[in-house]
Amino acid sequence: MPIARSQRIRGLSAQADSLRLGMGWSVDDLAKPQVLVNSSAGEAHPGSIHLDQLAAQAGIGVFEGGGRPISTTVSDICDGIAQGHEGMNYSLAFREVMAQLVEIQAQSQQVDALLLISSCDKSIPAHLLAAARLNIPAVLLPGGSMEVGPAGLYQGDIPGCFFKLKKEHISAAEFQQTSEDATPTCGACQFMGTASTMQVLTEALGLALPGSALAPANSNYILRGARQAAKQILKLFKTGITPKDILTQEALENAIMVHAAIGGSSNAALHLPALAHELGLRLDALRFDPIHRKIPYLANILPSGAYPAQWLWYAGGVPRVMWELRDYLHLKVLTVTGKTVGQNLDDWKKAGYFDRYSGYLENYKVKPEQVIYLAKKPISKAGSLAVLKGSLAPEGALIKHSALSPQMQKFCGKARVFDSEEEALAAVTGGAISPNTAVIVRYEGPRAAGMPELYLLSQAICCQPELADAAVLITDGRFSGAAAGPAIGHVSPEAFAGGPLALIEDGDLIELDVQKRRLDIVGINGTRLNDSEIQQALAKRKTCWHSPPPKYSRGVLSIYTRLATSAMKGAYMEAPSQ
Repeated sequence: MPIARSQRIRGLSAQADSLRLGMGWSVDDLAKPQVLVNSSAGEAHPGSIHLDQLAAQAGIGVFEGGGRPISTTVSDICDGIAQGHEGMNYSLAFREVMAQLVEIQAQSQQVDALLLISSCDKSIPAHLLAAARLNIPAVLLPGGSMEVGPAGLYQGDIPGCFFKLKKEHISAAEFQQTSEDATPTCGACQFMGTASTMQVLTEALGLALPGSALAPANSNYILRGARQAAKQILKLFKTGITPKDILTQEALENAIMVHAAIGGSSNAALHLPALAHELGLRLDALRFDPIHRKIPYLANILPSGAYPAQWLWYAGGVPRVMWELRDYLHLKVLTVTGKTVGQNLDDWKKAGYFDRYSGYLENYKVKPEQVIYLAKKPISKAGSLAVLKGSLAPEGALIKHSALSPQMQKFCGKARVFDSEEEALAAVTGGAISPNTAVIVRYEGPRAAGMPELYLLSQAICCQPELADAAVLITDGRFSGAAAGPAIGHVSPEAFAGGPLALIEDGDLIELDVQKRRLDIVGINGTRLNDSEIQQALAKRKTCWHSPPPKYSRGVLSIYTRLATSAMKGAYMEAPSQ
């Protein structure tokens, strides 16, 4: 057994033992391995409200495994609640701050291991970053998934109803009823948004126990899983297995393959590169494209598919998805079980796990292969995410092309340029945007505004029949995993850094070609020009362009926007070189 970090400080800190005894510890507890049980529990949103129960069960499991739990919280935020106001600008910065707070808690206590409990968009990535940074034995426990409401109602239905209410297509009472019924239980939202995606990818990375992602959040299964995860962390402590033994380049590639198979959120292209940076590995969002081109799309899950995220768990969960992908995956990658991916899959197949909970699907007369398609008969032969490059996005941009109608796979339209989401939303909802328009929203990137999510704007466009298949939204901001339609985000370099997006003017011609993976400026002021002529026009504009003053001069966003890297690198904070 390795020497416990917690025991080394007992000879250095005169007060450590006494202060721990003051919290009700026994004298015997002082000599046990100490496990930081950190959760994002709190009244922030349904994905965090129940995590105190999981933390309590995890604490019992740590005791049963021979350790001493130290329970702490860093409650997270909700992108859904942050929609439509300045609060959304804090979302990605929170990922960085939460990782730092967990780092501080673990290092100040000099704990021996980490059990990290989270459910959602930024808390799971933050826990992954903290685990990689600390590199002491760690297990991440996903907080599970929410039930759907009556008639399959789910959170992704709310924005559409909101815009129907604004246009008086439904009454305030109908909207109120929808709001009440769309969130019937605790847990992550019921579709393959960023929360569900990151639960799945944490398991695919090998840092969560097999079968733990997207379990019903209000079930006894997830409570038992908390005890199991806690006992496993003590085994990892004894064997000395750390996150860097698990989170290898091959593990990251496995996660991208699973991401392609589940039609995961584009935000994963921020979080996995940031994790790779923390690990000292090379990975940027460009890596997603070649992997998505070759991996079959298998998960028939909302919003692109038919079924709620929880049903993926009923159908065999991440293990079944990875079983279907076994011919593509790196099977020798180590996981928190102490076994490789391949060994885990073989064990679970022999144990009959893939069909363990399929009886729940029988209640709805649905078969597992209707939820998780067979690799030989996929929903489509390729994943849903494409990386675009071109004169408008020299470093890259992202689009979820599976959400596009066939006629929008290739598009050319005139630019309407806005310097904020608020201005663009007013124009869209006010009927000021015509078909065949490229709606440009700039100065929303990491260095300008913290890279907020422009989901509400994307939904506003999709909810207007005359625009849904006739307009493209292009931004250096980002989108939710629930985003649908022609929404292109992560445009890099961002406008604040002087990227081409900053130089676009109303009337310029913008061309999208998904098949060729291109996003280009093809005309100036409505006139098609060749590349040389366009570059000359942009160079002339650049001589008159000045970066706008920083939006934030104090507080956490002043720090984040000064230090944030490009979205294609992961938008993590990096100290400036000396």
